[in-house]
Amino acid sequence: MSVDVKYRTSATATGGRDGSAKTDDGSFQVKLSTPKELGGAGGDGANPEQLFASGYSACFLGALKVAGAQAKVKIPAETTVNAKVGIGPRSEGGFGITADLTITLPGIDKAEAQKLVEAAHQICPYSNATRGNVDVGLTVA
Repeated sequence: MSVDVKYRTSATATGGRDGSAKTDDGSFQVKLSTPKELGGAGGDGANPEQLFASGYSACFLGALKVAGAQAKVKIPAETTVNAKVGIGPRSEGGFGITADLTITLPGIDKAEAQKLVEAAHQICPYSNATRGNVDVGLTVA
C-alpha cells in the first residue's frame, strides 16, 4: 500500500503506561496511568486505549463528513461517534485491541445512515489501518 503523505506528526512517550506523552511541537501533553483492570494503580492519567478511542472517533466523524459530501448528504452538526476500545490477551499470544463505534446521525434515515457509515469505514484512515487486524464493530444508533 502506497500513501501520499500530506501531513506528518510525532509524539514521544516516557515512562510507558505510567509516564507521560507529548507531541514534539508541544501542542498536546498527557499524563498516563495504567487502569486497575490491567494491574495498574489507576489514577487520573489517561491511557493509550482512551487516546486511541478519541482519535478513532474524531477521525471516523471526519470520514463521515467526506462520505456525506460525496453522497450529497449534509451531516448534521449534532452527529456523534462513540468509540469503545477494549484490550486484552490474544489467544495467539501478546495483547490485542477491539473497537466498537456507535454512530448517531440525527435526522437521517437509518438505511441512508448505514450506507454513509459503511462508506466512511472505507475512507477513515483508522479503519484502513485496523482492517484485518482489529475487530471493529459499527452500530448506527
